[in-house]
Amino acid sequence: MKSSVQPFSTRQKMLKSDFEIYRYRDSYLSEVELHHHDFYEVYFFLSGNVQYTIESRQYQLRPGDILLISPLELHQPVIRPEKEPYERVVLWINRECLAALSDEACDLAACFDLGSPHHTNLLRLDAVSARRMQDMADALMEEDARRDFGWQLNSRAILVRLFIELNRRMLETPESPDIPAESDSVVGGVLRYINENFNSEISLDSLSERFFVSKYHLSREFRRLVGTSVYRYIIQKRLIMAKQKMLSGMSPTDVYCSCGFGDYANFYRAFRAEYGISPKEFCADAASRGIREGKS
Repeated sequence: MKSSVQPFSTRQKMLKSDFEIYRYRDSYLSEVELHHHDFYEVYFFLSGNVQYTIESRQYQLRPGDILLISPLELHQPVIRPEKEPYERVVLWINRECLAALSDEACDLAACFDLGSPHHTNLLRLDAVSARRMQDMADALMEEDARRDFGWQLNSRAILVRLFIELNRRMLETPESPDIPAESDSVVGGVLRYINENFNSEISLDSLSERFFVSKYHLSREFRRLVGTSVYRYIIQKRLIMAKQKMLSGMSPTDVYCSCGFGDYANFYRAFRAEYGISPKEFCADAASRGIREGKS
């Protein structure tokens, strides 16, 4: 049974405590901003003309492609109008849910591990494997929609099968020219530097001097490849790392200085502007839902 299509929402926060899955089809969609989630995302591309940016990596998607996106990765689709609609299935799953489905011998979140030598954002599978993955996603959507006897148990079983397959396919995926390296060596170097030094003072001028490139050229190429300004990326990356530290149990008043914010007031303003809540409210909400980084 083919899953039904839901109206697209720009919401980037989960409403359920375990997983959410949606099928979207749009003939026209305005720009989606560069963003990140506090949960894992599996994205099944079905049709359309889409170039997907994850950090500095750009992927021209083909039907059947699967993207794996971790909470630490900023990402953005660039949708080009086509006669064929933009169609995809999006699975969101909380870290604690995926951890609960795993065991000591089998960590189902391994496919999102950025430090793994096998890690890739893009799985480009053969037609049979891609169809099998999409069938599992459709079955999960059907269970979630119908909610017949045993639907929760069967949903967990489907999720386990799906993530076992995703991890197996990742381990089998050889290095390929279809899996792009960073699109620009300077921008790639700047991104690595920001990720490794987000807690230090960083500016466009200092990056220009460090990488021996005009700040105007760097600014232009960075926005073209990453989808946002250098300053905005630095702030978003610091906020992402601050959230991870708070999920690990660090207090908001201890987090700001370890993430490159000059003082708590700057951190508070940036956090509230980005997420609509204060750092302390974020910690209280995470505690009420039992979310801690160590669980995943």
